[in-house]
Amino acid sequence: MRLTVRRVVSAVAAYPDRRDLFRNYPDLEKEDIRQALEFAAANLGELA
Repeated sequence: MRLTVRRVVSAVAAYPDRRDLFRNYPDLEKEDIRQALEFAAANLGELA
């Protein structure tokens, strides 16, 4: 399964309960989430 960083970050926001997240995205792993959030944070730039 190929998910974009945007899709992973959106899914994390949509499913605050990780059990629901992993139920709806069974191929997604904790490391995938960590990497997607790390990539997103590194590419956002400063917001303040």
